[in-house]
Amino acid sequence: MLAELIGLFASHNTRVVLAGVTLLGVCSGVIGVFLLLRRRSLMADAISHATLPGIALAFLVQPAFGFAPRFLPGLLLGALLAGLLGMWTIQAIQKVGRIREDAAMGIVLSVFYGFGICLLGLIQTQEQGGASGLKGFIFGKTASMLASDAQLISVAALLVILMVFLLYKEWIVLCFDEGFAGSQGWPVTFLDGLLMGAVVVVTVIGLQAVGLILMIALLVVPPAAARFWTDRMSRLLLLSGGFGGTGAFAGAMISASEADLPAGAVIVLSQGVFFVVSMFLGHRRGLLGKVIRHHALGWTVRKQHVLRTFYEAFEDKGVSANPERARLSFETLFNARSWTRFRLWTMLWHMKWAGWVYRHPDGSWGLTRDGWPRAARLVRNHRLWELFLIHYAEIAPAQVDRGADRIEHVLDPAVVDELERLLKENDSGVPRSPHPIPMGDGI
Repeated sequence: MLAELIGLFASHNTRVVLAGVTLLGVCSGVIGVFLLLRRRSLMADAISHATLPGIALAFLVQPAFGFAPRFLPGLLLGALLAGLLGMWTIQAIQKVGRIREDAAMGIVLSVFYGFGICLLGLIQTQEQGGASGLKGFIFGKTASMLASDAQLISVAALLVILMVFLLYKEWIVLCFDEGFAGSQGWPVTFLDGLLMGAVVVVTVIGLQAVGLILMIALLVVPPAAARFWTDRMSRLLLLSGGFGGTGAFAGAMISASEADLPAGAVIVLSQGVFFVVSMFLGHRRGLLGKVIRHHALGWTVRKQHVLRTFYEAFEDKGVSANPERARLSFETLFNARSWTRFRLWTMLWHMKWAGWVYRHPDGSWGLTRDGWPRAARLVRNHRLWELFLIHYAEIAPAQVDRGADRIEHVLDPAVVDELERLLKENDSGVPRSPHPIPMGDGI
């Protein structure tokens, strides 16, 4: 296997393809982040489909200027102009026709692409040859990429990355608060035009690699995958660019090792693998992380309920100075809330290991000297929130416990301080319960 990979790198054409698609993947991933944040991911699809008539028209017009019909720079220039025209058409339809952006994109995508297909049919009847060479722009033709193509991709990709570096702050503000940017006197329309122009450039240089149909995957999938890992913009750009470049490199390598696999499709599938893995394992938004955090929060909440049960049973019995007297039988704890015996038993032993509770030789359970102030603090936060809901949200005391029970476990210390200030808590330490519930006499 290693010898086969080394053999692939020995091929000049393979090295050219790998360099071109990797730079394209990095560039697409970086600029795609701003598309994702602007909620314009489908704009890339509309622009890529809008390039087809530009390619076909360039094919028809180039012989009149003395160029071959398939002169690549002319074809790419036609694609660039058509893409820009498609972008401006979408914006014009929105402003003039008061049509939603998604509808405007659908109109431009279908009309431009349909016009391009008609032109391809017309080209089939021309003397200069059929449109078979142009169909490579629809599905991509990575394997036939030349060194000049890779150089063009490299120059365009570096220019787009330079634009991102120079306009980083402006584009971030544009993505997150366009109204604020306008109020500060920034040229919002111009900045947005530069961003979409960069997207058009990336789309055009990607036509050779993956084609106009699959180009949207390089602009959307890497930033979407990176979004599962972080919320910080700098890390999002680095991860998205890394996913885009790595996926493109891996897809090109797999396609080069298997002759029957089209490179563009394999590159997109490689990007899809990164997305699926990120969706499940992403640190910030991944499904596995959410399940783990949800389970950890539920476990913490249940343990806090146990501590509250101890405190509320003995808060009027003067045991704070000698918390070892605050003991409850297992049955009393079990009947206090709707938990199973196994779950309660597991929680008690886990809290015993943490040093919050202890088990008496008679089988009862009690709070330790470390557990009692912890329980008092939990009850205090719960009562503060109850009082806030009663006095400021005008919720009836009989209905306030459940709402407070949901929020108390995630109260920020600053919020607690603000509640204390607003409610002017008395000197007793823990406010009285607005709806006292009898807990029995312990053991």
